[in-house]
Amino acid sequence: MFTSDIAIFLLGLIAALFGGYFGAAIGGNFAFALTGFMILVSWGIFVGSGSDIGFNYLAFGPVMGPHITFAAGCAGAAYAMKKGLIESGRDATSPLARLGRVDVLLVGAAFGAFGYLFNIGLSFVPWLGGHIDSVALTVFTSNVLARVIWGNSVMGSEKYNQGATSFLKKIAPNDTDFWLRYQEKPSQYIPLGIFAGGLAAGAGIMLAHFVPGGSAWAHTLPFAISAIIILFLILGAEMPVQHHITIIGALAAVKFMPVLAGAGFDWNADWASGTWMIAIGAILIGCVFGAISAFLAEFQSQLFHQRGNTHIDPPAAAIWLSTLLVLTLSGN
Repeated sequence: MFTSDIAIFLLGLIAALFGGYFGAAIGGNFAFALTGFMILVSWGIFVGSGSDIGFNYLAFGPVMGPHITFAAGCAGAAYAMKKGLIESGRDATSPLARLGRVDVLLVGAAFGAFGYLFNIGLSFVPWLGGHIDSVALTVFTSNVLARVIWGNSVMGSEKYNQGATSFLKKIAPNDTDFWLRYQEKPSQYIPLGIFAGGLAAGAGIMLAHFVPGGSAWAHTLPFAISAIIILFLILGAEMPVQHHITIIGALAAVKFMPVLAGAGFDWNADWASGTWMIAIGAILIGCVFGAISAFLAEFQSQLFHQRGNTHIDPPAAAIWLSTLLVLTLSGN
């Protein structure tokens, strides 16, 4: 919506500055949890009026878009670490307003503007722009940029496990370098990917079928629930991190459903028993892609996040790659 008119573009840019400042002030993960609530509000607007302004401006735009508010919190933390104000730049949770330093929050504002501009720029990239989750790729890129400016090396190779005989063993988690100890093994994250992905896939199918026009946003409601769960993680409950799973599980189910159903498929038509059987197949595909995204998150946490001294978000890294897989393989 921000490229239809120069005035709207400038309005969005100014709002992104505000959003970045705010995201850094309250802390990246707190801002991300609020994204979940904004998605719920956006669904209410969409169902009640048919307008997608909530999604485009509130949830995934300058107000609470993760590429603006969450990424700004991560960048502000990286800068604050470099200035010696906090111990770890990987702290994407703590509100940075507590430091009483305007310069930290202005870094957040600058990265909010960067996220806004980079996300729009991605939409103009031929083919790729239409086959990725541009918000997720923007978060990942913003995190990498902050690491390059204020942190150690992007992959933290200086902290690889010494004496390891293979690359995977070199980047494997250890007692000091890890992401989530309770979901770092394949026996932990693969079942989570299957079951959380399937749960989200079923929700996505139902929303796409029963809400007129809902197929465009069906994957966002499971994502919203997962984002809100981050709030409980922040408050001390060892919750599974799975927004990279639920958004992809739902997206895969919704994108593959028309492929499985074939020509003449209509999301909002009355479905016969055969169509519901096809929906079960689409949900199972969502399970598969949920597991794939779970693997990609843990792998990239080992590759980029665990040995860094700033935050590079594993879920964002997984979401943009998984979306690329889903949209390419489903022919969208």
